[in-house]
Amino acid sequence: MMNRLKCTLTYDGAGFEGYQIQKEKRTVQLEVQRALSRIHKGTEVKVSASGRTDAGVHAVGQVLHFESPLSIPEAAWQKALNAHLPKDIWVKKVESVSGDFHARFDVVKKEYRYKVSLAKDFNVFDRDQVYHYPYPLDLEAVKEACGYFIGEHDFTSFCSAKTEVEDKVRNIYSLNVELKGEDLEFQIIGNGFLYNMVRIIVGTLLEIGQGKKLPRDIFSILEARDRGAAGKTAPAHGLYLWNVVYDDN
Repeated sequence: MMNRLKCTLTYDGAGFEGYQIQKEKRTVQLEVQRALSRIHKGTEVKVSASGRTDAGVHAVGQVLHFESPLSIPEAAWQKALNAHLPKDIWVKKVESVSGDFHARFDVVKKEYRYKVSLAKDFNVFDRDQVYHYPYPLDLEAVKEACGYFIGEHDFTSFCSAKTEVEDKVRNIYSLNVELKGEDLEFQIIGNGFLYNMVRIIVGTLLEIGQGKKLPRDIFSILEARDRGAAGKTAPAHGLYLWNVVYDDN
């Protein structure tokens, strides 16, 4: 009998070429499947995740599922996986789930966060975890612009031109920005996100904060359905997949 298991993990994306397996490249999926193969005495075990993360992007609450014939308590699964995984991946929780649970297709909403340092003297130890942006910023303009993203919109202007998905309509439930000292953090929650969508939104908001665009420009950028209308794509290393929510949450 096969048991389906849901696994929540965190990882430092700096050392990976993204989540998904790629030929001759180190990825999160490759390391997880290697660990599972060791636990299963060399048998290949494939995993399915809530979604991909790009090279350099981090995760605090990535979720995946896999199937196993082994009958192991949940806590023992967590211990076994962490014993076989590299130090830049950590399994937070393993749960038994029903056979029809799917880490990707059952997602109700996702939360991403993006971290920015406005400090002139940057902490070099944060270079792979925070985007250094040492420029004056009109925070009230950024906050105003955040409100214009809320709701259901066609986000063609805010995704990579390489995006192959035809339906680019997504629903943003909340978008907030908080300043603590010289550290700026964006929090965005929605029912789904397109390729590079969060990073382009953040890049555009930073341009608004600098006065290069106005908050109300968000309306015309959305209507344009043209990637060239939005701002630059913020770097990958400031982005975190923070939480994935399912009906059972």
